[in-house]
Amino acid sequence: MLSAGYKKIAGILVVIGVMFTAGCSTPSEMAVPGDQAMSTTDAAMLPLYVIGPGDTLNVFVWGDSELSTEVVVRPDGLITTPLVEDMPASGKTPTDLARALEGRLSKFVKSPKVTVSVTNFVGRYTEQVRVVGQASQPQSINYREGMTLLDAIIAVGGLTEFAAGNKATIVRKVNGKTTQYRVRLGDLIREGDISANVKMLPGDVLIIPETWF
Repeated sequence: MLSAGYKKIAGILVVIGVMFTAGCSTPSEMAVPGDQAMSTTDAAMLPLYVIGPGDTLNVFVWGDSELSTEVVVRPDGLITTPLVEDMPASGKTPTDLARALEGRLSKFVKSPKVTVSVTNFVGRYTEQVRVVGQASQPQSINYREGMTLLDAIIAVGGLTEFAAGNKATIVRKVNGKTTQYRVRLGDLIREGDISANVKMLPGDVLIIPETWF
C-alpha cells in the first residue's frame, strides 16, 4: 500500500502535469494579427462604419416623406437630396451625415430630425480587400465584418490550377507599418484544413503567387 505522504506527492505531480498540458495546448488558428476571437471590449473599440463612394443611403426625415429619399454616393463622395445639393458624404459615419443634413435642412424646416442608414455597402477604397495573383477573378472586394480568408477566396471564384496556395501572403498595415504574413491557402482549399482559415481585416491585400514547376 502507498503511504499517505507518497499519495500526496503523486497527487501534486498529477495537478502540475494537467496545468503544464493546458498551458502548452496548440492554437487552432494561425498567428496572424486580428485572427483571435474578438472580446466584447475589443468589439466596442472598433471604428464605426465610414461611408464611401458607391454606398446606397436611405435618408429618412421624420414627419416629412417628401424630403426622405434613397441616394447613391457619387464617385466624388457627394450626395444630393431634396433641398440639399452636393452634401459631402464620403468619410462620414451615418450619424455624422445625419447631423450635417439636419444643419442644411434647418434653413427650410423647423427642427428637422434625420436618420441615415446604409442599405448597400461598398465602403472607401482604402478599406476594401484586394486579391491579386493566381485567383480565378482577381479584384477588390468589399470588406464585411467577420470576413475570413475563405470568404475572400469564394468572392474571387477560387484559385487557378497554377496557384501556389501555401505560399500566399497577406499584406497588412499594423500601426502604420506594412507587414506581410504567410497563409496556407492550399491546405485550406485543397485539404479542407479549417485551421488555416484566418480573419481578414479592412485594407488587406492577399497575394497568391504562381507555382514554378
